[in-house]
Amino acid sequence: MVNVITLFLVVYGLLLGSFYNVVGLRIPLKKSIVKPRSACPYCQHTLTARELIPVVSYIMQGGKCAQCKGRISPLYPLMELSTGLLFLLSYTMLGLQAELIVALTLVSLFMIITVSDLKYMVIPDKVLLFFSGLFIVERIFIPLHPWWDSIAGALTGFCLLLLIAIISKGGMGGGDIKLFAVIGFVVGVKLMMLSFFLSTLFGAVAGISGLLLGIFKKGQPIAFGPYIVLGTLAAYFFHQPILYWYFSLYS
Repeated sequence: MVNVITLFLVVYGLLLGSFYNVVGLRIPLKKSIVKPRSACPYCQHTLTARELIPVVSYIMQGGKCAQCKGRISPLYPLMELSTGLLFLLSYTMLGLQAELIVALTLVSLFMIITVSDLKYMVIPDKVLLFFSGLFIVERIFIPLHPWWDSIAGALTGFCLLLLIAIISKGGMGGGDIKLFAVIGFVVGVKLMMLSFFLSTLFGAVAGISGLLLGIFKKGQPIAFGPYIVLGTLAAYFFHQPILYWYFSLYS
């Protein structure tokens, strides 16, 4: 039974990850996510079903278009595989309980905004609005304890990031501010604060490392969305060991 559920979630995640790539790439450009069908960005060859198998098609084709041999971005299989593995992680950490629905929805949001932020440095309002509606419905039936922690988390996340944006004079994007409001609503005040701390830590480490290695240039804007995703997932799934380690460090 467990193996069937595990396989289903991984395959389901891979398939949805492919769709999330489309959403993340098209929504910022105000394009339809339904049509036209996916095509090679170089030769405009419409991809066949065989060329759309998540991860597998990329490997079989050597990361190239089957027609023109143009190189396919590794972002596609990376997001597909990440979605499948994060769906599996969600089930591993939560089991078959109602909160699993919230976790899978959160992962879905994160995959889409990671694609759009890495590609365009934009976190689309349409995506946040759509998922906000889903989370409101989910938290009505699967509430935090106490229930008002969602409202407090959303207000705290929004106000904290807005304050930072004002103090830093634009150092924090509007999409990041709205995203943390959504995150706060989903996880509550405490985990939102831990998420913010970890996101900032991951972003700082990556930024400093990138400067030292010559990957980033001084003053170059960096997409913060992926670090918010990493920080929030770490806080959401692993907050107990993280907090235990933190307090034991200073006890």
